[in-house]
Amino acid sequence: MTFNFTDSVNQYFDGAVEQLGLDPYLAHKIKVCNATYTVKFGVQLRGKLKTFVGYRAVHSDHIEPVKGGIRFAPHITVEEVEALATLMTLKCALVDIPFGGSKGGLCINNSDWTQEERERITRRFAAELIKRNLLSPSQNVPAPDMGTGPLEMAWIADQYRRTHNNDINAMACVTGKPISHGGIDGRTEATGLGVYFATMAFLRSEVVNRQDFPAPAARGLAVVIQGFGNVGSHAAKYFANDGARITAVGDHDIMVRNDAGLDVGALQAHLKSTGSIAGFVGAESFGQPADVFAVPCDILIPAAIEGAITEENVYQINTKLVVEAANGPMTPFAEMALAAKGVPVIPDLFANSGGVIVSYFEWVKNLAHMRFGQLQRRREQSLTSRLLSELERHTRTGFDDNFRDQMRDGPTERRLVESGLEDSINATFQRIVERQRAHSTTISMRTAAYMIAIASVADRYQTMGL
Repeated sequence: MTFNFTDSVNQYFDGAVEQLGLDPYLAHKIKVCNATYTVKFGVQLRGKLKTFVGYRAVHSDHIEPVKGGIRFAPHITVEEVEALATLMTLKCALVDIPFGGSKGGLCINNSDWTQEERERITRRFAAELIKRNLLSPSQNVPAPDMGTGPLEMAWIADQYRRTHNNDINAMACVTGKPISHGGIDGRTEATGLGVYFATMAFLRSEVVNRQDFPAPAARGLAVVIQGFGNVGSHAAKYFANDGARITAVGDHDIMVRNDAGLDVGALQAHLKSTGSIAGFVGAESFGQPADVFAVPCDILIPAAIEGAITEENVYQINTKLVVEAANGPMTPFAEMALAAKGVPVIPDLFANSGGVIVSYFEWVKNLAHMRFGQLQRRREQSLTSRLLSELERHTRTGFDDNFRDQMRDGPTERRLVESGLEDSINATFQRIVERQRAHSTTISMRTAAYMIAIASVADRYQTMGL
C-alpha cells in the first residue's frame, strides 16, 4: 500500500476532533490549508535557462507570522508541503508558541549543483517568495528543513535584506541562520536535543512502564536511529553523552551496527569526510538501511523521512519505545500494530518540536536586537563568584577548578537556549499527560497532543469571532 502523508495527518486530525466533540464546521476550517502558492522560475545555469518549481503553503494564519521550514528535495509535492504546514500549525499551538503554520519546498537535487549555483537558485526562490509576501519577519518566517541548513538561510536572509534595506528587523525574516548572520547559539542542534529532552521527560514520568525502563535515565539503554542527518546525528550525540549505547544507525545507503555502542563522534566525522556512513571502522555494515528497524533495542528513533515504518516492516520492530524525530515517520496502521504490542510512541508533533521552539528564541532575539543573557550575565557571574567564595570560607573546602569555572561562566546564550528548550519540552509533556489523564478513555500521546493543539487553535478562532 502506498503511503499518503496527507491522509495520515488527516486521520490523526479527525480522530482528535472526534474526541474533542468540536463543531464540524470549525474543525473543517482548522483542518484545511488556507493557501498554497506555486512558483516556477528560471535561472541561467551552465549556459541554459533552467526552470525550477517551488511551493509555499500557509496552513493557518490565526496567529502571524506563520512559521515553517523550507526543504530542498527532488520530488516534493503540493500535498506533502500542505501536510507539513498542517503539522507546523499544530506543533506551534501544542508548545504554546505564537506562530501560525506554514511550509515550503523547492524541487531540486542538491548534488546536481555546485554551491555557487545553489546560492543563485536559492536567492531566486527567495525573491519569488518576497514578491508574494511569503517571506517577512511579521508575516512568514521560514527555517531549515530537509536539504537546507544555515547556509541557505543566510542566503535567504541576505536576499530579503537587499530588497528591504529600511527594515530594521530584516534578520528576523528567517531562522536557523549562522550565528554570524543573526542566528542563535544552539539552533542547529535544537531538534535533536529536543528529541532527547522529550524522551527523558517520558522516562522520568510516572506513566512509563518501569518493567521496560527501571531507571528514569538513558544510561545503559540501547538506542537505534534511522537517519543520520542533522536531527538523527545530534540526537545520537546527546543520548550517547548521557550513557546510552547507540547500537545501530541506518542512513540512505547503508546501516552500521555495533551492539557494544557506536562511537558517535567518530561516526559523525567519518560521514563529514566521506559523505556516507559506509566503511566506518568499528562497526559491521549492512547493505539494506531498512534493516535497522529489525535491530533489537530499548528506544527506536526514526529520524529520516515520512512513511518509513509501515505494515510491511512494523512486525520486524523489536523495541520498547518509538520516538518520532522525523515528521510522519510511521503510518496509522503501524502505530496501531505497535500499540497492540504495548509499545508507546512519542509523536512527531511533540518529539521534534525543538527546532521551532529555538527558532522562536532566534526570532525574538532578532526583534530585540540583543543577544540572550547580555543584560544579566555579568551580574550573575559576580553573584556566583561571591557565593562560591563564601561557601569555601565557611566549609573550609576548596572547589574543583573546573567546577568553579563552569559556575562562574554565567548564563551563556547556549545555556539559556538549552534551558528554555528543556523547560518548554517538559511543560508540553505535562500538558499531554494531563490530557490523557482527564480523558475517560485511553488515548495515545499523539491523540492527546493533537487534541491540545486543535483546541488551542479553535479557541483563537472563536475569540476572533470566526
